[in-house]
Amino acid sequence: MKKIKGPGIFLAQFLRDEEPYNNLENIGKWSADLGFKGVQIPTWDDRVFDLKQASESKGYCDDILGKLKESGLEIAELSAHLQGQMLVVHPAYSVAFQGFHPKGQSDSERTQWAEDQIKMAINASAKMELTSVPVLSGGLAWHMVYPWPQRPEGLIEMAFEEMAKRWKPVLDLAQENGISISYELHPGSDLFDGATFEMFLDATDNHPAACLTYDPSHFVLQQLDYLQFIQLYGERIKSFHVKDAEFNSTGRVGVYGGYQSWINRAGRFRSLGDGQVDFKRVFSLLTEAGYDGWAVLEWECCIKSPEQGAREAAPFINEHIIETTEVAFDDFAGGETDVEMNKKVLGLQ
Repeated sequence: MKKIKGPGIFLAQFLRDEEPYNNLENIGKWSADLGFKGVQIPTWDDRVFDLKQASESKGYCDDILGKLKESGLEIAELSAHLQGQMLVVHPAYSVAFQGFHPKGQSDSERTQWAEDQIKMAINASAKMELTSVPVLSGGLAWHMVYPWPQRPEGLIEMAFEEMAKRWKPVLDLAQENGISISYELHPGSDLFDGATFEMFLDATDNHPAACLTYDPSHFVLQQLDYLQFIQLYGERIKSFHVKDAEFNSTGRVGVYGGYQSWINRAGRFRSLGDGQVDFKRVFSLLTEAGYDGWAVLEWECCIKSPEQGAREAAPFINEHIIETTEVAFDDFAGGETDVEMNKKVLGLQ
């Protein structure tokens, strides 16, 4: 039985223009000192990573790996979440998302930029012998998530056909390199739950590179069964964000949040152990499903500081990783196969 790797940490939420959070060497040492063994690197942040250089230079990749190894760290994955979101963007969101891509791009230029970026992340991952690129899917239909007014016939199908068309060149390149594109199912993208992921699989002819980044926190906020999700889609889960959340509905706010700040919503992200996610069961089910990738902290909390959240997260994840058994608990009572005895037990002689 395979074992989950970890603990890992997603660096995106911790990067700042001050030490020790301002470059890969400093934040790597900080992460290692807290007990983390792997880092998930945001490929859009040039304070820690030059994506273009990594996609073209094995020497640069080896240098990055070597610097991290000095601190006792590995690279878990190269994240391309923001570039994935930019691959498929409804024009209504162009202004809101303009900070995620180079200034002055037209819609078509932004789409091509995003495709090129994700392809570079695939090439860099291949050079580093990584197997999963976590992304967001983007989408065209999120503003139609609640069917009022009634959605025009064929609208959602068209949106998924277009999304599949834009993602297929990326998925094909990933497959050629033995890499999974691991979609984090996330509100704001058109892939946000199991049903929408299945629709995407249908639109891409069940593309083998179309996989999942599992994050139970988004499912708590949607009131989706995050445990059964693993049982349904475990073979497609190739990355894992360990993030906690809670849902406490009131007579005032529910799933949609009432446009309130995070601390006043019914659904809130919390630091590990402070929310409602049953991580013992999550780790058990992922292990049963054969998941052997990284367990990576993604810190988001409306109450606790990122420093405390990170300090507490490494031992929390480490305690939940299961040391898988290579023997059966009742092996002591067994023995070699005895065909004649088996026949007697079954009453066949």
